[in-house]
Amino acid sequence: MPREKFKTLTEQMFYLLLCLHQECGGVEILEMVRKMTEGRVTIGSGTLYDLLEQFRAEGVIRETRAEGRRRSYLITDKGRQMLDREYERIRCQAHDYQRIFGKEAPS
Repeated sequence: MPREKFKTLTEQMFYLLLCLHQECGGVEILEMVRKMTEGRVTIGSGTLYDLLEQFRAEGVIRETRAEGRRRSYLITDKGRQMLDREYERIRCQAHDYQRIFGKEAPS
């Protein structure tokens, strides 16, 4: 049986979708992810545009504007649900860590 597409998200996928809570384009996303994560997470431009196309094809994001080669996107309800599920999965992992080690994760 084939693996469900986007059942879990990579860090790059998570932050890309997080950026699209507001309309923005590819170059803006690259900069937002870098700033948001203080450089901990980066997305290569090839990966970014591949993910944008996959997410658009799956209805996770929608294209809002096209001016020449520049495109802008926004997360859809389906994408927000996917992001919410991933957040809950990560939160549960952090809870398990705290339960096992009895403390907050190191910063």
